[in-house]
Amino acid sequence: MTGSTLAIALGANLGDPAATLTTVRPRLQALLAAWGGEPLARRCRWSPLFRTAPVGGPPDQPAYVNAVLVAGPLPVSTPDPRALLEALLALERAFGRVRGERWGPRLLDLDLLWCGTCRLQEPALELPHPRLAQRRFVLKPLAAIDPALCPPGGKGAPAPSVAQLLARLEAVEPPPRRLPPRPGWPE
Repeated sequence: MTGSTLAIALGANLGDPAATLTTVRPRLQALLAAWGGEPLARRCRWSPLFRTAPVGGPPDQPAYVNAVLVAGPLPVSTPDPRALLEALLALERAFGRVRGERWGPRLLDLDLLWCGTCRLQEPALELPHPRLAQRRFVLKPLAAIDPALCPPGGKGAPAPSVAQLLARLEAVEPPPRRLPPRPGWPE
């Protein structure tokens, strides 16, 4: 199933992060319609919102609110994922994102996790996302959508499900905590 989908991770920890993600949601859907067509934008599956502890970055930064969106199937002629990344970065900037310290606090973070079967290893974009299998704040929302979902990963061996990937992670940081549904984010 992931071969015909794309996934985007959403996160924020400055201002009102839940309100930011709720506000960006329709704009992200419009962005997907512009990039991949209206049918793609209508086939979005959204995770619930999760509160998560920061991973890496400066100490004492606020907790994050994270979510994931999986959309697909992709159009037969999938547009360039680089163009999608540029649109995601422009959306971050529209919400006031200024790239500074790595893994530092942010108003909005949008990460392209995978885009169909595309494999890229470029300075600006790696697909699938190189740390996808190591991030509870991504895997937990993906598991809320579908625990049997198998993100693209290594070559050769069958891809593990998000539930299997979560089970492999050591509980170094507190587990993401699911937030209650809210207007604009009913999941």
